[in-house]
Amino acid sequence: MPGFTKMLTQQRRLLHLSNVVSYIRFAHSKPPKPPSPPTPPKPPQKPVSFTFHDETWEDPYSWMSNLSDKVAMRHMDVYMEQEEKYTEAVMSDSDRLQRKLQSEMASRMTSDLSSPPVRWGPWLYYRRVEEGKQYPVLCRRSASLNEEFISYTSPSAGFDFTSGKRIEQKLLDYNQEAERFGGYAYEELSEVSPDHRFLAYTMYDKDTDFFRLSVRDLSSGSLCSKPQANRVSNLAWAMDGKALLYAVTDDNKRPYRIYCSMLGSHEEDVLLLEESDEGVYVNIRHTKDFRFVTVNAFSNTFSKVYLINAADPLSGMTLVWECETQTHCIIEHHKGYLYLFTDAARDGQLVDFHYLLRCPVESCASKSWKHVFIDDSDFVIEDVDFSDKYLVLILREGRNFRICSVDLPLPVKEGAFHLKELNSRLLPLPRYVSQISPGPNYDYYSSTMRFTISSPVMPDAVVDYNLSNGEWVIVQQQNVLHESTQTLYGITSSSSKGNQSSSKNCSFINEFNYENNRLWNDLSEFYACEHYNVSSHDGLEIPLTVVYSQKHEQDGQSPGLLHGHGAYGELLDKRWRSELKSLLDRGWVVAYADVRGGGGGGKKWFHDGRRTKKDNSIKDYISCARFLIEKEIVQENKLAGWGYSAGGLLVASAINSCPELFRAAVLKVPFLDATNTLLYPILPLTPIDYEEFGYPGVIEDFQAIRKYSPYDNIQKGVLYPAVLVTTSFSTRFGVWEAAKWVARVRERTIYDPQSPKLLNLTTDIVEENRYLQCKESALEAAFLIKMMDR
Repeated sequence: MPGFTKMLTQQRRLLHLSNVVSYIRFAHSKPPKPPSPPTPPKPPQKPVSFTFHDETWEDPYSWMSNLSDKVAMRHMDVYMEQEEKYTEAVMSDSDRLQRKLQSEMASRMTSDLSSPPVRWGPWLYYRRVEEGKQYPVLCRRSASLNEEFISYTSPSAGFDFTSGKRIEQKLLDYNQEAERFGGYAYEELSEVSPDHRFLAYTMYDKDTDFFRLSVRDLSSGSLCSKPQANRVSNLAWAMDGKALLYAVTDDNKRPYRIYCSMLGSHEEDVLLLEESDEGVYVNIRHTKDFRFVTVNAFSNTFSKVYLINAADPLSGMTLVWECETQTHCIIEHHKGYLYLFTDAARDGQLVDFHYLLRCPVESCASKSWKHVFIDDSDFVIEDVDFSDKYLVLILREGRNFRICSVDLPLPVKEGAFHLKELNSRLLPLPRYVSQISPGPNYDYYSSTMRFTISSPVMPDAVVDYNLSNGEWVIVQQQNVLHESTQTLYGITSSSSKGNQSSSKNCSFINEFNYENNRLWNDLSEFYACEHYNVSSHDGLEIPLTVVYSQKHEQDGQSPGLLHGHGAYGELLDKRWRSELKSLLDRGWVVAYADVRGGGGGGKKWFHDGRRTKKDNSIKDYISCARFLIEKEIVQENKLAGWGYSAGGLLVASAINSCPELFRAAVLKVPFLDATNTLLYPILPLTPIDYEEFGYPGVIEDFQAIRKYSPYDNIQKGVLYPAVLVTTSFSTRFGVWEAAKWVARVRERTIYDPQSPKLLNLTTDIVEENRYLQCKESALEAAFLIKMMDR
């Protein structure tokens, strides 16, 4: 078939020729263009002018905060949906990284079946999670029968909940409470009566935006008919559990009334106090022995403390202390003496730190308070706690924290004591302690006190100290290396029943030796913790803490994350956070700047970073950022900032001042629109907020606010770092603050798709849901890694 063969040969030649042509075309064709970067949303501008103190400014996005304008709120809903899609589009190429990070973080989250039980009288109180339930259950079990259901042998160590159910009593199921409150269960206050018969607690009602008080009979489990009050902010038991005092707020969330309710009575609750002055706030608390209830009233001009006899709460109040505004005043009672822990001025002179006073109860009306301790330059007292036989002091010597136990009652003496002359002991601690928080310690007559010990290189340790014999035991701590939680009273794994050590005498504070860090699950063998003093703009030294993995060589090429807060006199949170391990293990440096305005440096340190001196905090933070780069701790152009709430204002203001210093930043529920929020508050503010950020009515404060407010000081025509701003409808600072700031940064600064400004709206239940917590943390970490790798 010669014709067929010829035809087949021609077809093969044509096919070959076609392939050659296709190859030539492909070789000379341009590669496909990469997809265009997503376009950021552009909300409408509706400029509104404002004038105050003869200064006029324009706000193009003020409509975002007009909650009463339904049209504006519909536009806001659309805009937030656009922001959500934009964030998803920008971060879409990091989906795989986000899943990996989320998996890492989820594996490190403690899977506690129960909180560490708190012993009070004959009971152990705790919260535990039931399988398949979103919210925990509040329970108690008999302390005397508890031991037989505990195993200290790994891997089955812990309390046997299955067998121990016969000694367990369920007090409150928060899953059922969620059904009462529209599927959401958030508790603010929870107080068991001193006779263990009743539980008073407040639950958040999303529909009304306030906390509702309920009292439950623990013997029957039923709700009591009264009190059932709304807008409750404080609780205090009286008459050994027969009466409950509570404070309520007005429409602006100002605590202003105090009521007394007699349980089992059909009479109406009695109004004990009403503050008609809109500038005065009140709160209540009971002393640890339940003998008295204290009432604190404070405003921007004064602080007062009143005393109520808990045995007869209707007998009136006695004024026992009065001092200047914004002063910390806590009163306790011990065997006929009132003890006052305060930082009020002495003899008309401001003081830098707290001190302890006391006076006999019978003469408290005359306010004849005497100092307990002579001032000592070696240390300052950060906090105190009382029991029937012991006074425990949390001391700070420079950057080092101590816990000191003193026997009670104190010796009879006219004057004040030197701590060294008392029978006092230092309790064991690990290295690098960044914070010591007293536990619930409800049992006034117990010789054991609980504290939570925090460190940048150690998971939080919940520790019980036996003050009578010096023994101590870690009742709960996550074991990061084995991804489990070590807990006494039993939850997962605990190979040892406890630790014994002799306490150190307080006479030799500077000679204190730290205990073996292996007992504490200290991670300093794997993660270094270094301290620096950084010179700020005025020569003052700012403490800087730096943490990094020992596995990664510090050659100046590391990316870094700088945390800051600097507000309300609060300590910067330098606790070990398991989500940061993912960054540390990837070679990141994590640093903490203890700027002015925060805690740990005394009252002057706090005051030098607030109101007209807020600029000090910002410059301190910038100085620490420059130090990290100049000392090659962090690579230049690879530094990120991180700030939460008021810390978000700090970091955003630093970016406004020096945008070139930062490659990226994460701002979580930040305070960004200071001028408008302080002048025209939509959400209620307190005197504490104005004392922190300034009173706009005072012209000096107003001028300072205008200078530091992040929203009002965005530079024009400058490249800003990449920023991820997360916000939520449940935050103290409105969603509109974040939305306005992001929109204005995009409008004013140079657009660069490699340096995106993202706005991420989180759900209200992130704090209650571990999956969502991991997801949000993974997004933050992925954002930082992505921005450093571009």
